[in-house]
Amino acid sequence: MIKSMTGFGRGEAQDGLRAVTVEIRAVNHRYCEVSAKLPPKYAFAEDAVKAAVRACAQRGKVDVLVNVFSAAEEDVSVQVNAGAAKQYYQSLRELARQFDLAEDVPLALLAQMPDVIRQGKPGFDEDALASLILAAAEGALQEFCAMREAEGASLAADLEGRLAELEGLCAEIAERAPEAQEHHLAKMRERIAQMAEKVVDQNLLDQRIALEVAVFADKAGIDEELVRLTSHIAQFRGILASDGREPVGKRLDFLVQEMNREANTIGSKANDLLITEKMIALKTGVENIREQVQNIC
Repeated sequence: MIKSMTGFGRGEAQDGLRAVTVEIRAVNHRYCEVSAKLPPKYAFAEDAVKAAVRACAQRGKVDVLVNVFSAAEEDVSVQVNAGAAKQYYQSLRELARQFDLAEDVPLALLAQMPDVIRQGKPGFDEDALASLILAAAEGALQEFCAMREAEGASLAADLEGRLAELEGLCAEIAERAPEAQEHHLAKMRERIAQMAEKVVDQNLLDQRIALEVAVFADKAGIDEELVRLTSHIAQFRGILASDGREPVGKRLDFLVQEMNREANTIGSKANDLLITEKMIALKTGVENIREQVQNIC
């Protein structure tokens, strides 16, 4: 089963004093790019969160948002620099004296001064808190992966329909090809007959006939292209039916390029209006498939 690159998931975990929520969202991207945003004092868990996401998402631009609400005293450590506060206080009092201001220095102003109040290192158990964050991340990943699989199933169903349309167009082109070749051959015979009326050198005529036949065989024969295109469609369908354990988007994208190449060659070789019309529809179908493949992991 294929997977979409887009998805969203939310998970929660708590231990009585802390509540953790993790949200994961992803959009299309050529490679796997994971970014995680955690509160600064819980940044120690960032690498573990990213590793858990990469184990689930092989492609896509994935953003992870972690929020932690804590009522635990050990999660907060405040340090007061009384020496710095004293210097700020004296300096501000000196400014007030010089400008003849009666205002005293409020405590709130002192507390806002740089380095007066600083956060120290919390006293919590990092391993235990990392496990709690990962538990919330696991819940988010389950929902995230389920959404990607559901969207992947929808994409697969849509692509199956489009592949069937391509196969129908290939069958119509293959059915028309002999008649188109016969029509082209009739025109070639007409040209040869016109040349034969004016021929002076039979050897020259034979050489021209051989050249015309060679050109005809090269330009009008599209059997090989149809066989390769049909083979690409079969390979594409086989990949859609894979177990989804490995990313397949790049492989499908390569097959789409090859399908487009064969469609272009058929269009350039087939000197026939009806085949050209079918080829245009064929190229449109391949392009529609290419757009859908950009969403596949």
